[in-house]
Amino acid sequence: MAAFRPTRRHFIQVFGGTSVLTLFGCNRREQEMVTLYTFGDSILDCGRYNEFGVHPGQLLVQNDDRLFPEFKGQDLTSRGSAQLQHRARDGATVDGLPSQAHQLRVEGKAIALITIGGNDLLRGLIQDTGAGIATFANTLDTFVQQLPIRPVVLGNVYDPTFGDDRRNFVGVESAIARKNLQRMNTAIQEIANRYGQFVDLHAHFLKGDPSWFTATIEPSLLGASEVRRAFLPYVVGK
Repeated sequence: MAAFRPTRRHFIQVFGGTSVLTLFGCNRREQEMVTLYTFGDSILDCGRYNEFGVHPGQLLVQNDDRLFPEFKGQDLTSRGSAQLQHRARDGATVDGLPSQAHQLRVEGKAIALITIGGNDLLRGLIQDTGAGIATFANTLDTFVQQLPIRPVVLGNVYDPTFGDDRRNFVGVESAIARKNLQRMNTAIQEIANRYGQFVDLHAHFLKGDPSWFTATIEPSLLGASEVRRAFLPYVVGK
């Protein structure tokens, strides 16, 4: 019997019109779509504080090579299909996190970023002498525990004074303010260690300068990129 030699027509008939690109795996990137979710405050929702509307989540999904050529190819889309679900809101406190997760439907691979606590400090916890920070920690713990996304990456609260008491803007004695900032950041780190990954924004921003901030405490354009820099190894690594 003569050997069977499939013709081009046979090939098309056998696969019933199925896309050749699909057969050879060119839809793999689509199948491996990763969604990056952002929750929290203006550390992640700082687009209104720069003229380009840039915030860290955008840069982690797809770098702006014109603004930040240093990070060309260092983003999620350089490694596959990726999209952003930006839910963080400027001014948010820990009590507002559940509303950011309202009607959340997670499908496929996902990563959650959370930054929270700065506004809670400014609204009173900076001078906490009792259980305020413990209550904050319990509320954040409950949110992260119930969040249907893993991995979850939590950043702590940075110090826009760079540790310089002469820059104190909160109207509270520096020693008290720094103690409560440390208490809050310790709580955030403990929660991150229980459920995911901790990112030390505080330590990273102590190495910065005033150009990283605008409106005293908000990340500037450069600051948004530096927040991205701190999260990048953990996001891309996941």
